Amino acid sequence: MARLLPGTRALRTFEAAARHLNFTRAADELGLTPAAVSHQIKEIEDQLDLALFNRTSRTIRLTEAGNVLFEASIDALDLLNRAVSRARKMTRGTALLKVTLDAQFATKWLMRRVDDFRQQKPGIELRFDITYDVRDFERDDVDIGIRFGTGKYPGLAAHRLFDNIIIPVCSPALLASGPPLNEPRDLFRHTLAHIDWSRQGVTWPNWSMWMHAAGVDDFDDSRTLVFGSSTDATQAALDGNAVALADFAMVANDLSQGRLVRPFELGIKVAPEFAYFLVYPEAVKDDARVAAFREWLIEEAAKTPT
Repeated sequence: MARLLPGTRALRTFEAAARHLNFTRAADELGLTPAAVSHQIKEIEDQLDLALFNRTSRTIRLTEAGNVLFEASIDALDLLNRAVSRARKMTRGTALLKVTLDAQFATKWLMRRVDDFRQQKPGIELRFDITYDVRDFERDDVDIGIRFGTGKYPGLAAHRLFDNIIIPVCSPALLASGPPLNEPRDLFRHTLAHIDWSRQGVTWPNWSMWMHAAGVDDFDDSRTLVFGSSTDATQAALDGNAVALADFAMVANDLSQGRLVRPFELGIKVAPEFAYFLVYPEAVKDDARVAAFREWLIEEAAKTPT
């Protein structure tokens, strides 16, 4: 009977095709050609002696048998992913701690401090998973993470690190050579950059919000540069191309080193329920590696100026 079951690779191909109901989109996801996806699906159908898709010249849809296999394939692949994750964690020993976090927090905050942890805990090897994706601790090969959110993650312990204060920053060269910045309205003569981010009814502070807080009610935001990540907005300021709104904690080092300046003191707090949190499964809270990193990170976060 085992010989009649499709292999894992074929099952992944079928699951992607069934989820997208489109061989081309499935092929893009899997790094295959549409013809290869179609060929693998045909092999599965021949192997099982079942029609899994009804095909027309323009569309495909699952048959009743295809629906049954699709639901089972989701469960099977999920179970295998979780098992592989557990197996990897078991075999890599007790010295390695894998931390998942986003690129901005990594480059602008953590990496400037991590040598201190390594000196304090030479027996723990840190490895980093740099991504904006939210990792699943059961499915992915990571132990602990830093997430921006509300801290409400079922099954996870969450420790708030610090508040986020959004301030205007620019390069010293722009401040010296561009139109002077003596009052908020002077910003009208500069290129202004911010990010577009909203979640659960909360919007990340933008220039319209900052201007309103500064008492400027006739600001036109149609000419602002809008970025998808804080890293890109901050880089525009570092390059001298814009005055950007940035998270103070993430640019504190650039300010102290003179790479950025703060033309106005006014800052806006992000909604208080949102912040960076250290997160990990409740089940590993007593793990020596997790405890060591937790204690060190919380201590470092307490030193962060806000």
